[in-house]
Amino acid sequence: MDNKRVLAAVILSLAVLVLWNWLFPPVPPKQNSVNQTQIQNATPQETKKTEPSSSSAVVSDSPLVFNPARGQKITVETPLYKAVFNSQGGILEHFILKKYKQSIKPDAPNIDLITPEALPKGPLGIVWDKIPTWIKAEWSTSGNDVILSSGQTHTLTFVGRLGNLEFHRQLNFYADSYQIKETLQVLNLASSLVPGELSFIISSPSLSKEGDRYNPTRIAYFNEDGLYEESDKDDLKLGLKVDPPVKWGAITSNYFLLSLIPGDTDMTFKTKLEKNIYRLALSQKIQVAGNMQSQISCTYYLGPKDDKYLSKAPADLQAAVHYGWFDIIAKPLIKVLNFFYNYTGNYGLAIIILTIIIKILFWPLSQKSYQSMNQMKKLQPMMAKIREKYKDDRQKMNEELMRLYKTYKVNPAGGCLPMVIQIPVFFALYQALLGAIELRHAPFIYHLPFTDIVWLADLSAKDPFYITPLIMGATMFIQQKMTPAPGDPTQAKIMLFMPIIFTFLFMNFPSGLVIYWLVNNILSIAQQWWMLKKS
Repeated sequence: MDNKRVLAAVILSLAVLVLWNWLFPPVPPKQNSVNQTQIQNATPQETKKTEPSSSSAVVSDSPLVFNPARGQKITVETPLYKAVFNSQGGILEHFILKKYKQSIKPDAPNIDLITPEALPKGPLGIVWDKIPTWIKAEWSTSGNDVILSSGQTHTLTFVGRLGNLEFHRQLNFYADSYQIKETLQVLNLASSLVPGELSFIISSPSLSKEGDRYNPTRIAYFNEDGLYEESDKDDLKLGLKVDPPVKWGAITSNYFLLSLIPGDTDMTFKTKLEKNIYRLALSQKIQVAGNMQSQISCTYYLGPKDDKYLSKAPADLQAAVHYGWFDIIAKPLIKVLNFFYNYTGNYGLAIIILTIIIKILFWPLSQKSYQSMNQMKKLQPMMAKIREKYKDDRQKMNEELMRLYKTYKVNPAGGCLPMVIQIPVFFALYQALLGAIELRHAPFIYHLPFTDIVWLADLSAKDPFYITPLIMGATMFIQQKMTPAPGDPTQAKIMLFMPIIFTFLFMNFPSGLVIYWLVNNILSIAQQWWMLKKS
C-alpha cells in the first residue's frame, strides 16, 4: 500500500514538472548575448573618443585574447609598399617602397626605409617608462600575412603584457596610402593606480649616402612656430627635446620621410642620433587607474615626400616639403614642370619648355639690357678720355662718368639686371631639382647618342661626363665675347674669368639645372645676335 502511495506521488510530481515546463518554458540565456553586444559596440565608440586625444575607461571584457608566443614575421603588402612586422612588440623590420629604387640601375633593389641596423632601436615600437616593450613584455598577435588591393584596408592587432599592464595595439593599413594609423589601449589589470610615460618610436639609419651634403638625412618637426630641421650630427648626438605642442616629428631626407603624428598634440618630441641610427620619440605621461584603461592614438607616415600623399595626411604633414628660402617660387615651378611632363613624358623636355617660357617673360627686360650695353659700347671712347684726363683724381673721374651716363641716359648696371632678377628663379629651380621626388631618377637622354653608355639618366644628379657643364661654359664664353667689354680693365678681367668659374661651379650641380642654364644661354645668344644685327 505504501509502495503504491510512493509511486503515485512520483508520477504526480513528474506530471506537475512537465506541466510547469510546458506552461512556463525556461527563458533563453539572453544575459550572455547582451554582454557580447555591448563589447562589440564598445569598440567603435571608444575609437571615436581616441581620435583627438587619449582617454580612460573601465577595463571591460576584451575581445582580444592574450596568448603569448615567440615572435614571428607578419607581412602587409599593398600596391605601394611591403611592410614586415615582428609580432614581438609589433616592431617594423622592413618597409620596402615598391615604386622607388636605390639607384638608376635596372636591377637595383627597392628602397627599404627600415634596415636590420635600426631594429635595436625598435622602429614603430612602444616604450613604457623607458622600458622597451618589444624586449621586456610578452606579446601575442592576431593576424596573418595579407596582400591588399586598391581600396582595401586591414587591421593588425598586437597584445602585450608587462607586469600588470596590458597593451593592445591596433594598426590600420590602407592600400592607397603610406599612412598607418594606430590605436593603443593601455589596460591596468591591478587595483592600484599606475603612472608612467608612454612613447611611440620611429628609428632608421641614414636615408642618404654618408657625407652627401646636397641630400643630408635630418630630423624635422613642425609646431606652431613652423618647420624646423636639424642635420648637424654633433648636435643630434647630444639629443634634442621639444615641449608640446608638436604637430609632427620626422626623420627625413630630400625625398623620403618617416613621420610620427600624435593624435594628441600634448606630447613631447625627443630625438637622438646613436650609432648612426636616428631615433625619434613622441612621449606623453599618463596615469592609468586600477582596473581602468587609457587610449592614445597616432599616425605613422613612411614614404616619399610626395604632395599627392602628404596632402591627405593630418597635422599639416605636407609642410615637410620645403625648398628653402625660395620655396614660394620653387613650388609653382614644380607644378609647371609636372604640367609639361604630362604632355612630353620627359622632365628634360619639360625643363627646356620652362626655360623658354621664363626667357619669353624676361624678354623685354633683356631687350633693355642689351640696348643699354650697346649704348655703353658707343660711349667707350668718351669714357676712355675721361679716365685718362682724371686718372689722378678718382672722385672727379667718377663724377664725370656719372654725368656722361646721365647725359646719354645710360644705366651702367642695366646689363646685369636680367641676371640678378633670375637669381631667385635659379636658386628655386636648384632646390626643386634637389628636393622634388618627381625629378629623382627622372631621365632626359638616357644613353649617349649612338652608344649604350648611360648619360643623363637622372636629372637630379650631375652629368657623369661633364659634357653639359662644358657646353654651358662655352656658350657663356660666346655670350661674354658678344657683350661690350667694360671700361674698367679690372672688371674686364673678372668678366673674362666668369665662364671658367661657372663651368667648374656647375660640374657638380644637378644636370637638370645645367640644362636650364645652358638653354637659357643659347636663347640669350640668339637674342643678343638679333639685337646686334638689328642695330
